[in-house]
Amino acid sequence: MIRSKLIAGNWKMNKDIHETVTLVNEIKERVKSLETSPAEASVDIVICPPFISLVVAAGLIKGTQIKLAAQNMYYQNDGAYTGETSARMLKAVGCEYVILGHSERRQYFEETNELINLKIKQALSNKLTPIICVGETLEERVSGVTDQIITTQVKGVLSGLTMQEIEKIVIAYEPVWAIGTGKTATTDQANQVHKLIRKLVSQLYSWAIAEKLIIQYGGSVNAQNAFELLSQSDIDGALVGGACLKSDSFTSIIGSAIEAMKK
Repeated sequence: MIRSKLIAGNWKMNKDIHETVTLVNEIKERVKSLETSPAEASVDIVICPPFISLVVAAGLIKGTQIKLAAQNMYYQNDGAYTGETSARMLKAVGCEYVILGHSERRQYFEETNELINLKIKQALSNKLTPIICVGETLEERVSGVTDQIITTQVKGVLSGLTMQEIEKIVIAYEPVWAIGTGKTATTDQANQVHKLIRKLVSQLYSWAIAEKLIIQYGGSVNAQNAFELLSQSDIDGALVGGACLKSDSFTSIIGSAIEAMKK
């Protein structure tokens, strides 16, 4: 089965409003220059600026093929939760996606699978597509427990989701040891974990659902390694970190996705 590719740029805590305007405009222009082909329609482009820039970014990408995502959200829709942002608010701004369970949220803010699961359900109830992150640390990889860690995370974050809901999610495999380190899992290492995730979803739900599931890779994806990664059988896109902060490298990755779709 040929699945579409999803390229999402996670800006993390980078770019103020003025820098956001510059970067988004540059991305818009570069995306226009990409070769038009039937495959291009199967590559979705998402940008994930900081909260403070979402409104500005939404206005700039209106009428383009670029879609908007937030980097996080809370699991309640309203209330006395100082400093938090709800799914309802993100939807009103124009977000179509939201990143949930990123390793940095797990590491620095001690987010658990249970908390992430609550956020996923809230996102889905507000018609936001959650990009759900899972991945192992270097210590876990070296200890040979990658499969165990991924299995626990996938089962935990997807707990209680219905057959209809599971069709509306994206999973991003991000080996923590390869984020921002310059290290990248080999294409085989990455693809094997993607296959494991797909197998787990097939066991929890059905193969028909698992076969359609978009599973991105996120771990120091750049213009040099993108094509090889995106050409693998079970890698359906990229959750890009540092390389998305420059329009040339980000659109080069998008171009690699277009080329991979032609294979």
